[in-house]
Amino acid sequence: MALAGNNGGFVARHRWTVWTGGAILAVIVLASFMSRDDTVPVRTALVQRGTVRSVISSNGKIEPVQNFEAHAPIGTPVKRVLVKEGDHVRKGQLLVALDDAEARSQASKALAQVRASQADLDALHSGGTQEEVLTIRAQLVKARTERDAAKRNLDALRGLQTNGAASPGEVAEAEGQLARAEADVKLLEQKQKERFSQPEAARVLAQEYQAESAYSAAQDTLSKLNVHAPFDGVVYSLPVREGNYLNPGDLILQEADLSSVRVRAFIDEPDVARLVPGQKIEVSWDAMPGRSWEGAVNTIPSTLKLRGTRNVGETTCILDNHDYKLLPNVNVGVTIVTGEHQNALTVPREAIRQEDDQPYVFQIVNDQLQRRNVQIALANLTRVEVTNGIEERARVALASTNSKPLRDGASVKVVQ
Repeated sequence: MALAGNNGGFVARHRWTVWTGGAILAVIVLASFMSRDDTVPVRTALVQRGTVRSVISSNGKIEPVQNFEAHAPIGTPVKRVLVKEGDHVRKGQLLVALDDAEARSQASKALAQVRASQADLDALHSGGTQEEVLTIRAQLVKARTERDAAKRNLDALRGLQTNGAASPGEVAEAEGQLARAEADVKLLEQKQKERFSQPEAARVLAQEYQAESAYSAAQDTLSKLNVHAPFDGVVYSLPVREGNYLNPGDLILQEADLSSVRVRAFIDEPDVARLVPGQKIEVSWDAMPGRSWEGAVNTIPSTLKLRGTRNVGETTCILDNHDYKLLPNVNVGVTIVTGEHQNALTVPREAIRQEDDQPYVFQIVNDQLQRRNVQIALANLTRVEVTNGIEERARVALASTNSKPLRDGASVKVVQ
């Protein structure tokens, strides 16, 4: 009795200790029971139809298709500015006028040189100036007259010599006079025929060419000092103001036909081989969120260039810009669609696994994983097209929620 009383008193005194020990034992037993449960909680998705696209994402820059830049041909002040940036202009419209006083003076001097050289050229073709031609002609008439007189004198003296009325010396002197007269005639005839030597003729021709070139250059300079629009377009850059002094080569303005623009896209080296002419290009601009423009690849890179830290190929396409929203030199986002299939069976990219180059998924059948080998086609960052190996509406495993690996035949519990 005493022993029983002692035991009862001990239990009474240590009741909380006993209860605590019992609770710990229950937890251990429950944990042991749960550890024997191999069910894996998994996230899942359904195989469903939709559109899947394979794309190349990059960046690009807008540039005009038809562009005109005017530069100062000489150092001169800006006389008048007749337009402002953003103006729509017509072909032939005067846009900017530069001071052309010095250029007109140079053009006048060049024109005078041209006329002088043309006079020299006419003289070359006609045998000399009009005064020279008339002088030689008169000298030739006189020389021929003197030659004829010398010939008649010689004939007369020879007749007298046969009768002994003229001496041999007189005849010889007459023969000399005739010879000198004939030489004078021949020299003047030669001068009349060939007034200029070959070197003189070459010099005259060279002067004429130089004068024409100088005049042409002066006229070209004059035409560039008055800037006209070469086509209908928009003035999108106008860095000058009236009174500014421009140095030779300084930019005056830029005009472009912005009804269509070119986007130059910069494609990273690994993606260049995926480009094919005609692929759809979608262009976006951060300044106009929600707006996009569509075009098609029309050039394939022929070389790679270093752009910052990237090795890129450049491809271009033409975009319709009828509302003139896209501006030259803006940076844009570029998406090139390398493939697009409508109404395709797709699964999340996370569902695709691979072993020895064989893609597969885990289909959930009666709360168990069953491996299904599949064939895949297009893929992007989020979804993959499945062409064979699984049916629409089938449920596939993505990943476990407790980090346990997935294996064929494993029991699973679907969690959301």
